[in-house]
Amino acid sequence: MRIVGIDPGLRITGFGVIEFHQQRLQYIASGVIKTSNLTESDSARLGTIFESVTEVLATYQPDIASVEKVFLNVNPKSTLALGQARGAAITALVCQKLQVYEFSALEVKKNVVGSGRATKEQVQEMIRRLLNLKSAPSKDASDALAVAICAAHHHQMNLQIQKSSKLK
Repeated sequence: MRIVGIDPGLRITGFGVIEFHQQRLQYIASGVIKTSNLTESDSARLGTIFESVTEVLATYQPDIASVEKVFLNVNPKSTLALGQARGAAITALVCQKLQVYEFSALEVKKNVVGSGRATKEQVQEMIRRLLNLKSAPSKDASDALAVAICAAHHHQMNLQIQKSSKLK
């Protein structure tokens, strides 16, 4: 199963693609979508996120998708911008008829690192180790890979529950 993870942001959106087969994780790709051109309007940035996520999907052909949920920020404008970026990414995913899992940052960190209060550096290091990488991807790409790994674990657990339900 191929899974894409998205860490949305209006200026930088991370993406990560993994394979999950027989409880083994394999790194496929990761990177960032940058929309930090200050002359670009917010609506143009959202269009770039949508188009770029669509391109990632066409390139890597995932089976399912996962996105980090919006957290409430002290600054309402930042929270709104994050929500809009997330919406653009989710729209790209559902336009491709993908099942989308959504996880909070706390859930992702707890699932991947073992602590919901893990730092970005701890997430990067755990991603490097779990995917057997020579170096850690950028923070945004690592976060996206962590979201994908969380979805892999969640999907596997759901399959096991379904199997055990059928046995009864």
